Amino acid sequence: MRMSDAGADPAAVLTARIARKVYRSARSEPVEAVRDLAFAIAPGEVVCLIGPSGAGKTTTLRILLGLDRDYEGSVEPDPRGGAGIGMVFQDPRLLPWRTVEQNVRLALPRERRGRDLDALFEHLALTPWRGRFPGALSLGMQRRVALARALADDPRLLILDEPFVSLDDAAAASLRGLVVDTVDRLGMSVLMVTHNVAEALEIADRLLLLSPRPASLVATVPLALPRRERGRAFAEATRRDLARLYPGVIAD
Repeated sequence: MRMSDAGADPAAVLTARIARKVYRSARSEPVEAVRDLAFAIAPGEVVCLIGPSGAGKTTTLRILLGLDRDYEGSVEPDPRGGAGIGMVFQDPRLLPWRTVEQNVRLALPRERRGRDLDALFEHLALTPWRGRFPGALSLGMQRRVALARALADDPRLLILDEPFVSLDDAAAASLRGLVVDTVDRLGMSVLMVTHNVAEALEIADRLLLLSPRPASLVATVPLALPRRERGRAFAEATRRDLARLYPGVIAD
């Protein structure tokens, strides 16, 4: 997709048109991180952003979240205006001196901190841990708390930055299942950054493949086969095809 292909779609949950992002420093040459990156996310869609290390994925996320305004282009709706985005970082970033429940409620607007979260804690299997502190939890459980925090204010779009990295296979599979179940149940959209192609092929409706820096969109890959019908053979065959077609993006 080129920049001209991604006009603002009124039905889209998010439309990004990043013409150019350059890091400038008095001590070094300018570094162009993103160039002509445009895409939109539809309601209820799970999109995975895949690219080589250092491609500009984190920079792109910072722009989408409104944390970096120094770029050419636009993001609609404007994240500064309360775009309904929930964010889960690689590091759970929990306050160790606050309980699980307090960590979740502190992310809510002050006027909504007293809302009923029983169903959310139950769905994420966190009910027995509500009064515990993060230090008593495994990394997998801390990631569940971070997910609960992101979901507590009913976002339209959930952004996940390598949410399953460093987890063992069982914990990663459990958390992936929770994410997919939550998305299906609530009908929200997801944008996930991952290096794990097999993981993306398991849960995504569409892949966005990024070039090495400066990040631009190399290809959009729709995955029409329903998730429940995908298996290891599908994932391995699709990954091989992608590695052949896009060797600079997908490792063989």
